[in-house]
Amino acid sequence: MKATVYYGAGDVRVENVPDPQIQQPTDAIVRITHACICGSDLWFYQGKDQWQPGWRTGHEWMGIVEEVGSEVRNFKRGDRVLAPFAFSDGACEFCGKNLQTSCLQGGFWGGKNDGGQAEAVRAQFADGTLVKIPDAVENDAAMLKKILPLTDVMSTGHHAAVSAGVKPGSTVAVIGDGAVGLCGVLAAHRLGAARIIMLGRHDNRLAIARKFGATDFVSSRDEQAIQEVQEMTKGGAESVLECVGTESSMKTAIGICRPGGAIGYVGVPHGSETINLSRMFQSNITLRGGVAPARAYIPELLIDVLADKIDPSLVLDVTVDINGVPDGYQAMNDRQAIKVMVSV
Repeated sequence: MKATVYYGAGDVRVENVPDPQIQQPTDAIVRITHACICGSDLWFYQGKDQWQPGWRTGHEWMGIVEEVGSEVRNFKRGDRVLAPFAFSDGACEFCGKNLQTSCLQGGFWGGKNDGGQAEAVRAQFADGTLVKIPDAVENDAAMLKKILPLTDVMSTGHHAAVSAGVKPGSTVAVIGDGAVGLCGVLAAHRLGAARIIMLGRHDNRLAIARKFGATDFVSSRDEQAIQEVQEMTKGGAESVLECVGTESSMKTAIGICRPGGAIGYVGVPHGSETINLSRMFQSNITLRGGVAPARAYIPELLIDVLADKIDPSLVLDVTVDINGVPDGYQAMNDRQAIKVMVSV
């Protein structure tokens, strides 16, 4: 089968690799039909993460079950399934607390594990990880595209909104106009926010943010952005969604948060480890978030997607086939795409 393999900064290749095989009785083999390239994939693509040549890529995918292990009870051959970006056993202490990304036996697609930017994948802990997509949407291409972002970016944006305590009537600020930030806007709107301020600089992305529910826009950065948000809100936003992960974005998040408010941080940290605890302490600002337990959120979000209450598919603005994955990485790295969908 074909799979995407990492070799170094700016170098991902689609190669022929051995077909996946059942290795444990809890495994399933899934033929991938859809995958994505994630903004977080650009960290290793740019050489900023410690990735090893030969590792597989892709943590966002869905497909059709081809084979199941002897202990798989919830799925059968032919089922269409959606996978969160992390696999989990569904049985440990943390899975029981809906914190599947801390599963004692879990892990993440790609790297040393099978990746989703491929023709097939060995799905570990199938019963604890996979989510079945209703048969009624089996051949509905538009609906499948709406569902695909639940694998990561929509669930992560929702995690930011929940962590920041977004509630009906609240004022929310979202930092970052990538796919996660845009989905954070959609999540905040879904939770009833009355005012959503998007901090971003790209017109095409801000247009999507407006469609998702953003009401105000700030294109400046750092201290200027902090001043503008403070002035327009008369003291800061009650809920701030930090969806970038840099030192600048975290400083901005703390600077625009209203006293007594909360920051939901979901941007993968790259230089943001030093934070202004003094302001957080003095203003009673709460910081919550981290890697999103997408498996916990997918069922409720899937209900709303199927009911046409939310449609995150607008973030998928470029489509490639499996052979076009390297071009998709380049397009995202050059900011010619918000998020690339891989149609396998």
